Parts: sequence; structure tokens; C-alpha cells
Amino acid sequence: MKLNGSSPSKESDESLLTKHLSTDDLAVLGELYARHSEMVYYVCLRYFKDEEKSKDAVMQLFEQLIVKIKKQEIKDFPKWLYVVAKNFCLMELRSAKNNFEISTNEFVEFMPNLHPQDSYIEKEERLSQLESCIEKLPEKQRMSIDLFFINQKCYKEVVEITGFSMNDVKSYIQNGKRNLKNCMEKSDE
Repeated sequence: MKLNGSSPSKESDESLLTKHLSTDDLAVLGELYARHSEMVYYVCLRYFKDEEKSKDAVMQLFEQLIVKIKKQEIKDFPKWLYVVAKNFCLMELRSAKNNFEISTNEFVEFMPNLHPQDSYIEKEERLSQLESCIEKLPEKQRMSIDLFFINQKCYKEVVEITGFSMNDVKSYIQNGKRNLKNCMEKSDE
């Protein structure tokens, strides 16, 4: 899947990225993105399992890239783009299942700077921070938090799935929430 029909230059990704950042030339960004658009397409296809939705996502990601590329220091463009594409897909899937609203409502105490009027990109960045913090939790806390908040299981179901005692589950969730709040506060500093 190619975004434009022009012949690609021999410049490196780093050179094109630097050129775009210094000139704001969208043609340069388009060329850089086109080199990796097939990878972005396959990332989207893996998550969406729908060719048309994946093609649309490739175009939406390019539009987001125009803003995101200026806000972050990028050392390895293909790896960075892969993460951006993956996060985009996860956000879309959450949104489609209405889990996005549930997640932000359930986790609002961990994300005090998240407001309904925030842009999609700001919400995505905060949720990415939250996902990163969840990954840092000890395994038992992470499992309990994931099942309870993200998968919306009740305490009893978490006990049945994990094999932990009821008291342990409640403790893991309480400690996990405290650890998430601390982690999110540190990422805001």
C-alpha cells in the first residue's frame, strides 16, 4: 500500500525526518511515511482484521503523525511508528467497544489531568502512560487490575479466574490502584 506515486529518494529516514522537522514540508513527511505505510497497514490489519478499516487507519495515522511528530523525540522512526500504529489500533478497538469511556471513568483517579474536552491525542497519550504503568505492576496486581477494571469482572470472577483468595484479590486491586496512581503522578512530573 503506497500513499503517493512519486519515486522515493535515496535519503535515510533520519535525513527525511530532520528535513521535515526543519521545513514542515508535508511532501517530505509523506515520503517518509510512505516507506513504512505497508508496515502500518499490516499492524492495523492484525488488530482490525478488516482490510478497508486498516486502509482508513493508515490515512488517519498520517494525519495524526503531522501533529505527533513535532511533540516527541524520535530516535528510530520505524520503531516509533510501529508503537504509534499499535496504540492507535488499541484505542480504536477500545472506543468501538465503549471500553474507552469505562476505562477513563474507572481510572479517573489515576489520570487527574484527563478532561472530556481534551483532544484524542491527549487522551491517547494518557492512556498509553496508564498502560505503561499497568505493565510495571507486580504480576498478581496487574492480573487483578486487568480483570477487574479492564475486563469488568467482579471480585468473585477474578477469584475464579486467578485462583487467588477473595482477600488477596481485594488487596491486589487496592495496592495496584495505589501503585498506578503513584506511577501516573510520577509520569506527570
